[in-house]
Amino acid sequence: MAEIRRDLVRNCWVAIPANSALKPAHFPIKRRGIETVGNQGFCPFCEGNESSTPHEIMAYRKEGSQPDTPGWSIRVVANKFSVFQIDEALEKTDLGIYSNYTGVGKQEVIIETPEHGIDIHNFSQQKIGQLLTVFKTRYNNLAQNEKIKYIQIYKNRGIFAGASLEHSHSQMMGLPYVPRTNAGLPRYFQKKGRCLICAILAQEKQNGVRVIYESEHFLLICPYASRFSYETWVIPKQHCEHFGDINEAQIIDLAWVVMIFSRIMTDALDNPAYNLVFNSAPLNMQFVPGYHWFLEILPRLLVTTGADISTGMYSNPVAPELAAELFRNKMLKLV
Repeated sequence: MAEIRRDLVRNCWVAIPANSALKPAHFPIKRRGIETVGNQGFCPFCEGNESSTPHEIMAYRKEGSQPDTPGWSIRVVANKFSVFQIDEALEKTDLGIYSNYTGVGKQEVIIETPEHGIDIHNFSQQKIGQLLTVFKTRYNNLAQNEKIKYIQIYKNRGIFAGASLEHSHSQMMGLPYVPRTNAGLPRYFQKKGRCLICAILAQEKQNGVRVIYESEHFLLICPYASRFSYETWVIPKQHCEHFGDINEAQIIDLAWVVMIFSRIMTDALDNPAYNLVFNSAPLNMQFVPGYHWFLEILPRLLVTTGADISTGMYSNPVAPELAAELFRNKMLKLV
């Protein structure tokens, strides 16, 4: 019999079959997920086309090379199509039963490589470590602005994950509000007096059936109420609210974990579209206990349906226990 599982972090429900025979090869959009998108001919993110982007905010560069010129390995620019402006005043307008705020915030694009056609699963541990360091640096820079209440780091890979360009890149958004996506974290702390993510860590390590791999600083799991098939969480074993507080040893370890797992996932799921999402704590407001940063890797193998939207309940045809077993077996061959 199928199970309806509750996601305590998102406070939503997920329908999961008791026994699923659905394999990666059965997903209808697995190959289409990486179709070329917006990359016919000219690419503004390729080396040599720096003048096609906003001015450089930060970069890893060859010694002696100048900003907004070739010679970089990672480059950060403002999002050319940002809906937010950081210089705006945060103001609220009431319109009867409705209300709105001015679009205060900031959006940045992290161009991960000058080379077109490669992605994270092609990167070295050192390269991913540099990318994580850029994330941390920009996170902590944006966090200094008191208008910013939450910072979202994410990556869309493939058309079915929302990518508009094929060239490998990530994005960062500084928001003037706190999304309710992880509202279950402070709610659980208020009820139980402990961190929900720490509780998940303890139970998953004890049970083991959904654990993919444990490194020195991180635990990889397919979560109990996975909304997406083969959904994976990378959780810091040490309690820490903000991604911006990650230390050098954790960066080195996380870079290795991301490198190995991205290669395993790409092979196991036949080069899927996916989203990579960092979850962190609110900023520049009264301290709210219960947050614990973690990374989600979300393969996009199926489209969202009317049932998902209308009921708020996701339907996942692959039990996380089976997904974890697949990844765990592949991991054992490499480590």
